Amino acid sequence: MNAIKLYNFPRSGHAHRAELMLSLLQLPTELILVDLAKGAHKQPEFLAINPFGQVPVLDDQGVVLADSTAILVYLAQKYGKGQWLPTDPEGAAKVQRWLSVASGQIAFGPARARLITVFGAPYDADEAISRSHDLLKVIDQELANSDFLVGNQPTIADVASYSYIAHAPEGNVSLDDYANVRAWLARIEALPGFVGMPRTVAGLQKTA
Repeated sequence: MNAIKLYNFPRSGHAHRAELMLSLLQLPTELILVDLAKGAHKQPEFLAINPFGQVPVLDDQGVVLADSTAILVYLAQKYGKGQWLPTDPEGAAKVQRWLSVASGQIAFGPARARLITVFGAPYDADEAISRSHDLLKVIDQELANSDFLVGNQPTIADVASYSYIAHAPEGNVSLDDYANVRAWLARIEALPGFVGMPRTVAGLQKTA
């Protein structure tokens, strides 16, 4: 098959979700850099494919999709052979719950905390860190009973949640108190085809 195009930025956790899913599915991929630091995402040629001016954007032989969780759903349904997104109502709903968390509590917790330190975003660091720990406590409790977020097999719930939680320390959110979360991260990193997101040292926002 021809390579699937992924418009991304290496230090974007949202873009990493899509890249990780493509790699786990072992799909041929052409990564196309959208240099956020230089404003490439606000240029007319990029806005033509995503009017919101955000990465990632997927182009699968003319099927063009924006939004990282939407991309995960598409890839799981088209290429996942039923493994990554359950088809039964209960399983599908449980995955959707975590996709909502990825767009809510994760976005306003560890993702926002990292935006402050890595990209110099003007948010309240104490609030973002506090929200992160509230979230991590819940996830740690839930992972006491299962290997992954929805049972004992990985799903797109894990892929959607991994990137910003794994990189939470870059936003001054320590994972030291969350043994189950750390074990879950290690299980994801051990999956065949896993690809990581580049680590960033906190305080590099001026170079972003």
